[in-house]
Amino acid sequence: MRLVPILPLVALAVLLAGCKDDHVSPRDVTPPAAPRGLYSVTGDQQVTLHWLANTESDVQGYRIYEASCASGSSCPYNRVGTTTGTTYVVNGLANGATRYFAVAAVDYSGNESDLSYNDVYDTPRPSGSGATLANFVNGTAGAGWDFSAAMTRASNDPATDIFYGDNGSISQLFTPDVMTDIQDMGWASNLDVIDYAPPAGWSPTGSVEAIAGHCYVVWTRDNHFAKFRISSVSPSSVVFDWAYQTDPGNGELRAKPVHEDGPVSRPIAWLR
Repeated sequence: MRLVPILPLVALAVLLAGCKDDHVSPRDVTPPAAPRGLYSVTGDQQVTLHWLANTESDVQGYRIYEASCASGSSCPYNRVGTTTGTTYVVNGLANGATRYFAVAAVDYSGNESDLSYNDVYDTPRPSGSGATLANFVNGTAGAGWDFSAAMTRASNDPATDIFYGDNGSISQLFTPDVMTDIQDMGWASNLDVIDYAPPAGWSPTGSVEAIAGHCYVVWTRDNHFAKFRISSVSPSSVVFDWAYQTDPGNGELRAKPVHEDGPVSRPIAWLR
């Protein structure tokens, strides 16, 4: 009977040590970088967030956070959604109520980054398209627009904010009183190009030429801001898309990023 020699204990230990799996890597505990370039587009009871994609190869997706005040304040950020893309729509928001947003990146190991450093604040507001005003020269009915009620009115109705007229040689939009201001912001590809109401430059006559493709901002007599973009104009009517900020004195018509200590202050010239 052949006997198998017994290995010395030292040799056995060395042999066993050599069986270790060298392919096992330590667990990844390094989070991704905080997402950059976050901005939002204001909507009607919603906000659309956009940001730049992270460059790490192991990023799985993003978590979306919302709060009622800016970061560093007493109110916490709550997660409201997740996505694998770089766009997210937050629905179910109250028009006229400002909310704050941030985004974090998450990798395949579950590591979550810091929140995006520059928070975004946004105040949703009602909007609409295809509003049509008649020419008040042909009759006052249906020539005026009330932004707060989102409806046409007579050009001489006390609730009218703007009204339309064409005298055969020029098409114009008018404000009904000296407490309502209007300004032509120039041509724009869409209504979202106009993000904030201007602090100055209002029409001294309270009227502007109606030009298809141009955007306009209105400051109403009760301290609300609105914007609209003309899609078509003719001697008999004008058609436009619009948005109205229900938060009094808030010039935000499309959101802007803010610093970590809160939103950019509004110029005092905006206060009547």
